[in-house]
Amino acid sequence: MDALESLAEPRRRRVVEILAQRGQLSASQICDEFDVTPQAMSQHFKVLREANVIRMEKQAQRRLYSLNPRSMEHIQSWAARMARLWIVRLNRLENALEEDAA
Repeated sequence: MDALESLAEPRRRRVVEILAQRGQLSASQICDEFDVTPQAMSQHFKVLREANVIRMEKQAQRRLYSLNPRSMEHIQSWAARMARLWIVRLNRLENALEEDAA
């Protein structure tokens, strides 16, 4: 699963938002933000890790999570390409409508 696919699930997007806002956090700190079991959240963490969206660091019994900036660059680049494509398409539509009106 790639980074974009991993973010299709709302809870996983929320994990990314939390880490972006607050920085590195433990699994329990992130789980406290959700009304699901830690086991369910563990599956979300696994998907995000495998997609390289987040990183996990073990410190004794704790698991600390942080964003992987490279994956965010990939997502931002994709979104920018899509925005440019739509701008071109909308400009063509605007020009066509103006020609029809003239």
